Amino acid sequence: MYHKLREGELKHAYITDEEIWRIFSRVMSTKSTKSSTYKFVLFKSLIENLYNVNDRLEVNYDQLAYSFAKMFWNMVVGNGITQHNTGANAKAATIILDYQAAHATPPGWKFDKVPDANQVEIVHKVKQAMKTNVFGALFGDTEETFYEFSHQQEKLRFHPNVYTFLLKYQLLLVQLTNFHLARMIEKLNGTASGLLLKVEDLSKRENLKPFEKILLHYMDASCFYCGKDVSTGKRSTHVDHFIPWSFVQSDQVWNLVLSCQTCNSSKSDKLAKPFYLDKLLDRNEALQEQAEIADFDVYAPAKLRQMYQYSIKNGYNDIWVPPAT
Repeated sequence: MYHKLREGELKHAYITDEEIWRIFSRVMSTKSTKSSTYKFVLFKSLIENLYNVNDRLEVNYDQLAYSFAKMFWNMVVGNGITQHNTGANAKAATIILDYQAAHATPPGWKFDKVPDANQVEIVHKVKQAMKTNVFGALFGDTEETFYEFSHQQEKLRFHPNVYTFLLKYQLLLVQLTNFHLARMIEKLNGTASGLLLKVEDLSKRENLKPFEKILLHYMDASCFYCGKDVSTGKRSTHVDHFIPWSFVQSDQVWNLVLSCQTCNSSKSDKLAKPFYLDKLLDRNEALQEQAEIADFDVYAPAKLRQMYQYSIKNGYNDIWVPPAT
């Protein structure tokens, strides 16, 4: 009974890409031990936190529980998808439905609209449920090879070969996980309009206003790319994921920049040329000196460079430059 484990150690010191693909394919298939959505949501949470690891490739439970709770909330409340298991419903879904009923939260709300204090409460409860039902279960489904974990330390550590694999094939793995999660939800809830698109957007915030406030407070109110003022007139402020969100699947201030509407629309889902990577590295150094921001706890310039290179390897090779003005 893997789900009852309080800790788990990696079985092998080395594992090949071929073997990782075999295990991943099995986990995503109906041959996996459980017919429930937890494995897909945890896998998406792991990918969302690839760049939140420390030097030992560890990520803490609070980070994973936040991602997990956010995705389940956006399924249950944001999209009205209530069935997540073939048997009893997922504990995370029950926690969220209880909160929604107690606080009369209207349908359609995204998780980032929930007050911060209530988010903390929900994440804590979901974390406890994950300890009971999730971390050990996926550990078993992945044949004790993808990660090791400890409830006492509240940390999960990636297998080094698996971590590199996830970086190398990140975009494809996200797409495959979304597809299989959509199939599972359809099986449990019946056909729903635009289901795959809803699954793809489970990690998205409703807006990036909190990050905009941080950047405007500490940085000049100018477009990171073209340098034009964004504080007045028609050039409204936008917040852009320097490395596209569709690749990183997460929001960290060290990957976010202020942008004018023209550059934001033009850049869209593209990667800016290396000159802007160097500029962002300098910006982050200045921002770290001015403010204590939690996102920087696991930040390193080498990590940002690594993200940039892996995004190119994942197909983001249409390099963008600001339009001529």
